[in-house]
Amino acid sequence: MIIWQPGQQINNGRFIIQGKPLGSGGFGTTYKALEPSTGKLYAIKTLNQQMQLQEDFAEQQVKFINEALTIKGFDHKHILKVHEVIQAGELFGVVMEYIDGVTLFQYLRQKGQLAESEALLYIDQIGQALEYIHAKGSLHRDIKPANILLRQNKQEAVLIDFGLTRSIATKSMTASLTEGYAPIEQYRRKGSFGPHTDVYALAATLYYLLTADGLNKEGEVSPVPATNRKYENEPLPAPKHYNSRISQRVNDAILHGMEIEPENRTPTVLKFRENLGLVVVQPRRTPPPNPLPASEEGGLKSSCGMDYRKLRDLLKAGKWKEADEETTRVMLAVAKREKEGWLDDKSIDNFPCEDLSIIDKLWVKYSDGKFGFSVQKRIYQGFGGTREYDSYIWEKFGDKVGWRGRWGNWLKYTDITFDKKASEGHLPQDFRFQLGQIEWFFGVEGLIGSDSLLSGVFFSRVETCKL
Repeated sequence: MIIWQPGQQINNGRFIIQGKPLGSGGFGTTYKALEPSTGKLYAIKTLNQQMQLQEDFAEQQVKFINEALTIKGFDHKHILKVHEVIQAGELFGVVMEYIDGVTLFQYLRQKGQLAESEALLYIDQIGQALEYIHAKGSLHRDIKPANILLRQNKQEAVLIDFGLTRSIATKSMTASLTEGYAPIEQYRRKGSFGPHTDVYALAATLYYLLTADGLNKEGEVSPVPATNRKYENEPLPAPKHYNSRISQRVNDAILHGMEIEPENRTPTVLKFRENLGLVVVQPRRTPPPNPLPASEEGGLKSSCGMDYRKLRDLLKAGKWKEADEETTRVMLAVAKREKEGWLDDKSIDNFPCEDLSIIDKLWVKYSDGKFGFSVQKRIYQGFGGTREYDSYIWEKFGDKVGWRGRWGNWLKYTDITFDKKASEGHLPQDFRFQLGQIEWFFGVEGLIGSDSLLSGVFFSRVETCKL
């Protein structure tokens, strides 16, 4: 068992441990370290003593490193910056930004519950950080006041401790949690995980920020745990019960964000921020439908040189499967991704609106308005779908357009119905859900990469292009 001591040099003398550990949780211990060559201070996190005694410690270190490398790719001012992974003997450490400050939990211990305006400031900052994380295909799963740092002398919150971070695509997750802040699905190894999982914890955090004084008087340090609410029928008092100064809008937004069942809960962090009044939603203007480009009679060629006559002819002849395959071919060609065989988020965000519009208009025209990207986008947004991936919304969408079977299984491409009798929005896309991981397919060959969870990104592009 390895415990770094004050003054100990690690990583061949590159760092010197400063004082006692900054903190220790269920998985890791965080040390303060000085890099003498630069004079900079860093925080270095390792797996803690308990984890080092586990039989599968080596395997746990691999997971620890992989998660650190994932977080290293995050670049957001309200997310703790991870710099690198180092090794000192048998122990690996994650070198992170050192922040001179206190956690929100410590701050409230000193100051008491916050005014609504100050609490919303921090929740808005952390909410933006979570939206960024979700767009990257990950969940935090441990949002709470003790995992939010406030920079010294600044009203600036930073999200820390990513020990429980997992991919949104992972349907089976370890049942690690913080009572009072964890939603009911987190108590199960297999649950309906998605952005709504972090919404619950963020709402619970806001609950505590605004009601800490009342909770503390009752000897509580968090809202009523989700298991107590579900299985013991213990009610969750409205925030206004503890603090009458809370506005009705914020009170209601918190309760909606803390709904027990995922399907009843605020689906995304963006929607939660909207409910709190932190995001101004501009009324959406529906433009009149655009006619097919005039270039159809002249060969259906777009500005980038793509010829859509074959797609038109296949759709006109009712050859839906062949048209689906042709759609895949032309999109990969337009994006110059034939070699990769799939689209990443960058290629989707930069896909020419003209080409997307031509493809959509052809599908809509020859299916009499039943198929097409614009049809699918309308259905997806009708369930509350946004750019962020949400497993519950995606499954509801899959049911509606006929991509899932009777028992909730995602259909294989061979089971897709290539007929106008299929469900509205059934074509042209085929998204495949297999082996607990999400794989996106468009036609016979994979089009949207399984590593990126890009359903929301794609429909966001459709929206941007005003289809």
